Amino acid sequence: MKKRLTPAELDARLKFVIGCMLGAVLLITTFFILYALVFVTQPIGAQAENDKMFFGVLSSVATFITGTLAGLMISTGRNAEDKNGNGIPDNEEE
Repeated sequence: MKKRLTPAELDARLKFVIGCMLGAVLLITTFFILYALVFVTQPIGAQAENDKMFFGVLSSVATFITGTLAGLMISTGRNAEDKNGNGIPDNEEE
């Protein structure tokens, strides 16, 4: 039978998966913003109104995801002590 994961290990895996997903969304959003800036034809001397709104929405999404990723990385649970450095708090080790 497989060994059950501790709550700390499950939390670490959850943070990793969420971080990877948010990072992928941020990467895709950045790619689309750059694509729209480089390859979409704009009117001479101005920016199309639809593109201006589109960039506003994408910028808000990118800012939100960046803040969420930063918060996720900061909240690593530093309250618990881990003297041996294995990533599992000493009070949760078997």
